[in-house]
Amino acid sequence: MTKKQRALEIIERLKKEYPDAGCTLDYDQAWKLLVSVRLAAQCTDARVNVVVEKLYEKYPDVEALAEAPMEAIEEIVRPCGLGKSKARDISACMKILKDEYGGNIPKDFDALLKLPGVGRKSANLIMGDVFGEPAIVTDTHCIRLTNRMGLVDGIKEPKKVEMALWKIIPPEEGSDFCHRLVYHGRDVCTARTKPFCDRCCLEDICKKAGI
Repeated sequence: MTKKQRALEIIERLKKEYPDAGCTLDYDQAWKLLVSVRLAAQCTDARVNVVVEKLYEKYPDVEALAEAPMEAIEEIVRPCGLGKSKARDISACMKILKDEYGGNIPKDFDALLKLPGVGRKSANLIMGDVFGEPAIVTDTHCIRLTNRMGLVDGIKEPKKVEMALWKIIPPEEGSDFCHRLVYHGRDVCTARTKPFCDRCCLEDICKKAGI
């Protein structure tokens, strides 16, 4: 079985296992996903979802958040960790959206990368979830699981994992595939305990690298 064949089989099996898998960050407007994904660095999505409720209660739109004192933003987002740098990036990002994009998010990967605090992982998440464009989000679950499954070979650097996956994952499947890896990584192919291979839908085709 080639890597591409294995990838296609994994995609189909995960579709059956997690048919409704989507982004685990709560948002109802594109700019809110941008805020949440910055807060999610080294923080759980569940905690981010709680913290942003208070943030949006006080600053309900891009303009309000752009004009908010950075110290006030930091006070609210501190539970997510790295409060000062996250508040700085969010403040700067909202100012750019307000001044240059009319409060909207640019539908361009390179333009997203120029926003403060936005890296390839965040830009791919937004391109896939907001705009429905081909995307591969190389978060910690994606990197860990694709190495274990044998889709990539001992690669830990996010961009290199992304480039390797683009070669074997159909573009239209990338975004949903990465969401399903998050669910699978939490429920079955865990990081902090021994993975539950005995109840894994991929048990017979997984390389189990590093286990």
